[in-house]
Amino acid sequence: VQLQAFGGGLVQAGGSLRLSCAASGRTFSGVSMGWFRQAPGMEREFVAAISWSGGSTSYADSVTGRFTISRDSATNLMYLQMNSLKPEDTALYYCAADHLALTHVMRKTSMVGTKGWSYWGQGTLVTVSS
Repeated sequence: VQLQAFGGGLVQAGGSLRLSCAASGRTFSGVSMGWFRQAPGMEREFVAAISWSGGSTSYADSVTGRFTISRDSATNLMYLQMNSLKPEDTALYYCAADHLALTHVMRKTSMVGTKGWSYWGQGTLVTVSS
């Protein structure tokens, strides 16, 4: 699976932005997918994840209620709609994928962090100004 994230940019606090992740290669519909972010000087952290069917999602507490993850199997795209953005949301955002079911990959994430995910795209920068 090859992944490419795009859609980052500069936005004012309180604004919105939608990130996209294009997947190619092995079957898109059979993989769990997720978003991570890494702020300067910080470790990469989990943001949100979605099951292969799109029926199950998981969010970090810091973005719950503000961010929405979704996917479109017809176009092999995954999205992260980010609303009510805060300066602390500033980071490089990465998309990731894994062949495990969402429950299992999230369990791996809780134990080994980002190593729980097999495929990564390059980051797209989101900057939120105050």
